[in-house]
Amino acid sequence: MSENAAHQKIALITGGNKGIGRAAAEQLAALGVTVLIGARDARRGEEAAAALRAAGGHAHAVTLDVTDRATALAAAQQIEQRFGHLDVLINNAGISGSGQVSPEDAHDQVPSSVDLDMVRAVFETNVFGVIAVTNAMLPLLRRSSGPRIVNVSSAAGSLALAADPDGPLAGLLASAAYTPSKTALNALTVQYANELRKSGILVNAADPGYVDTELNNHTGFLTVGQGAAVLVRLATLGADGPTGGFFNEDGPVPW
Repeated sequence: MSENAAHQKIALITGGNKGIGRAAAEQLAALGVTVLIGARDARRGEEAAAALRAAGGHAHAVTLDVTDRATALAAAQQIEQRFGHLDVLINNAGISGSGQVSPEDAHDQVPSSVDLDMVRAVFETNVFGVIAVTNAMLPLLRRSSGPRIVNVSSAAGSLALAADPDGPLAGLLASAAYTPSKTALNALTVQYANELRKSGILVNAADPGYVDTELNNHTGFLTVGQGAAVLVRLATLGADGPTGGFFNEDGPVPW
């Protein structure tokens, strides 16, 4: 590790090669942050990193499959060897399962008829993967002067909003996979925040909004850049920033 590397601000974004993750990478790179693009596919990760470098940013690809703990540990080792620390972790990688893509597919997640294997797969990425990556990166985050963890959630994970029959989510079909996985991620965010509060590590959940991505078959109305804004804001909080919260670009989201 060079002396220069010790003073660089380093951010790792899982699923950073496309969508909201890539937009967040672009915005952080524009702020002078060295961005590590976590991607399952090494080629796609390197293509995204190369594009950021071509635009004048500092970026590198890191092979990382959040469902494979060995790749998370290997990524942490690579980051330690090259940079010695990590300042920001954005747990962005996520899957929807078969639903949340079209009205027809959404029926696959109705609780009374859902495929348990699909539910397990969604939780493996959206919840267990976050634990695996976060725990692998915590030793590096503890070496930062201002460590931040951002878990990318969804308004769909809000129990308060989902329980309101006349609320903004009233039009969504009941879901036993994607929606509960984001509720669980919110709960996990609070538990990490409580554990790490005294360490100065701020941990928050972000709701990007209804963004035009592959996750919803490009039915969203926000751009990936608009969705990424709240991720970047939480990733760059000052020392007096909140922890254990759930936010969208307009402010707190009800649990």
